[in-house]
Amino acid sequence: MSLPEIVSRGEWRAARAELLLKEKAATRARDALNAERRGLPMVEVDEEYVFEGGDGKATLLDLFEGRRQLVVYHFMFAPEWDAGCRSCSGFLDQVGHLAHLHARDTSFATVSRAPYPKILPFKARMGWTLPWYSSYGSGFNRDFEVTLEGEGELVERPGLSCFLRDRDRVFHTYTTYERGLDGLGSTTSLLDLTALGRQEEWEEPKGRASAYGAPAGSERIRYHDEYDD
Repeated sequence: MSLPEIVSRGEWRAARAELLLKEKAATRARDALNAERRGLPMVEVDEEYVFEGGDGKATLLDLFEGRRQLVVYHFMFAPEWDAGCRSCSGFLDQVGHLAHLHARDTSFATVSRAPYPKILPFKARMGWTLPWYSSYGSGFNRDFEVTLEGEGELVERPGLSCFLRDRDRVFHTYTTYERGLDGLGSTTSLLDLTALGRQEEWEEPKGRASAYGAPAGSERIRYHDEYDD
């Protein structure tokens, strides 16, 4: 195994300071990219998708659970499989407590093509409590390009889509696939993909931080059992 060079504390500090300049530049570039993402146009979802979850049949609007935004993780679980994708399982394992997303008026749900009776025991095995729905029998996965036509068979790929709700109208704002999921899972990383972002004063474009009359930034963060729904 090749290990880092051994140096003095002073040499380490100098090297760390040099790297910090690049890290700060990367942070500023990421902020600019997130702002550009929030500036993307959106498309109204007219299709009446029907999902199945713990409470029976549900529409895409139902998945919002009354909140303004929705993040959907497209979990690879084909109808003929006996268990869900290992990589997708690793992704869900690192998703934080949903209360922090809910505090930003954003819901999170997982959707797979497998029938719900197959999803339920696997979800219990993994110990997950987050919302998980089956899109079996609908065109949802194909329409959002996470189920593709392969050579004589359907091919699954992981992805994540963001939606915005205006009363009963639903809009698709963003989708990313495969390597685009790298580094995601935390509350802020998921919010950065949405149209409203973290809803903090420093973000561009302006005017989205106070959309719900709540303070922005660290003033909004609570212990997950202390949020007022």
